[in-house]
Amino acid sequence: MTRNKKAVLGFLTSMLLLSSNLPMWGADKSKDEETIRNATTVLEAMVSSKDIPPSVLAKADCIMILPSVKKFAVGIGGTGGRGPMTCRTGSNFQGKWSPPAMYSVGGASAGLQIGGTARDYVLAIMSRGAVAKVLSGKVRVGTDVTAAAGPGASASANAGADILTYSRTSGLFAGVSLSGVTLSPDSDANKRLYDKSVSADDIVRQGTVTATPAGASLASELDSKGPKHQE
Repeated sequence: MTRNKKAVLGFLTSMLLLSSNLPMWGADKSKDEETIRNATTVLEAMVSSKDIPPSVLAKADCIMILPSVKKFAVGIGGTGGRGPMTCRTGSNFQGKWSPPAMYSVGGASAGLQIGGTARDYVLAIMSRGAVAKVLSGKVRVGTDVTAAAGPGASASANAGADILTYSRTSGLFAGVSLSGVTLSPDSDANKRLYDKSVSADDIVRQGTVTATPAGASLASELDSKGPKHQE
C-alpha cells in the first residue's frame, strides 16, 4: 500500500470513529432519557414479536438494548451507538430488573462497504462471568467475551456463548454477529442520569440509585412481560 493510500485510510478511519461518537457529545439528561424510552419501545416490540425465544430471556442475567446503532462505511466500516443495560437483581440474579446503566458501542472493521444503516440491537448476557467483565469496563465482543448470533423463535438458548446478539431489520428480530465491537460504560451519561458519579456495577448490582422515569418504565416492562429467571 502506498503512503498516500495509507494516509487516506487512516483519515477515513479517524473520521468514521469520530462520527460514531458524535451522538454522545453534547448530550443531556433529556436525551439520555429519550434513548432509554427508545430502548423500551424496542423491548416492547421484541416481547410482542416472540422472535427471540422465551428461553433466551429466561436464562439471561442482563439485557442490553442499543436503539438505532449507526453503521456506515466508505471503505472502512464504522459502528457507533449507545443504550441501556439492565440486570436482574439479587445475589443469584433471581430478583426484579435493575435501573439501567448506559453503555456505548463502537468499532471499526476493514472491508469494502457502501452506504449507511441504523439498526436496533439486543444483547442477552447469559453468563455471570460475562456480566462481571461488562460491568468492569470496556470489553471487546468475541475477544474478552464470547458471542454468538441468537437462535430463532423455535430454537433453545445457546448454552456455550456468553452473549447472544440480535438485530431488528424490517420489523423482525434475527440473530446477528457483533464480533469485534466494543462495549463500554457511558460514565458521563450515568452521571447525568443519577446526578452523581456512579459505576455501572453500582447501578445494576449494588442498588445505589433510584431509576429515572424512563429507566423505571424499562425495568417494569421486563418485570411484567418478561419470563422469570431460569438457571
